[in-house]
Amino acid sequence: MKPSVLTVQNNSSKSIDYLKDMYIDGYFPDFLVDKVKAELVKVVEFLEQGNQDIEEIQAQLDFAIQAINVIAEEFDENDSEIETVARESIAQTVEDILAFFGIDIDTEAAIQERDW
Repeated sequence: MKPSVLTVQNNSSKSIDYLKDMYIDGYFPDFLVDKVKAELVKVVEFLEQGNQDIEEIQAQLDFAIQAINVIAEEFDENDSEIETVARESIAQTVEDILAFFGIDIDTEAAIQERDW
């Protein structure tokens, strides 16, 4: 199992626990969870650059969620799916990212592009 925690460097000892429940549950292939995580890491990298424009952040989130929508098809091909545990784990990770950076976007709005 790959580590799901990444410490984000912003002068804080806090870290973001990426997709914890998905990594714990063997129903979700780690290599696919890694792909979902990679999309969320792109959002974090964008935020680490100091981007604070809400519209730009939402656009970055939309892009990440749309990429996860495509990855969802791979879950199906591997006898898995983005179902309740996965949906909640992704939403929680997005919520944690937004809180970590102090971004005032509602989690439901942040993942509005999801089709899972």
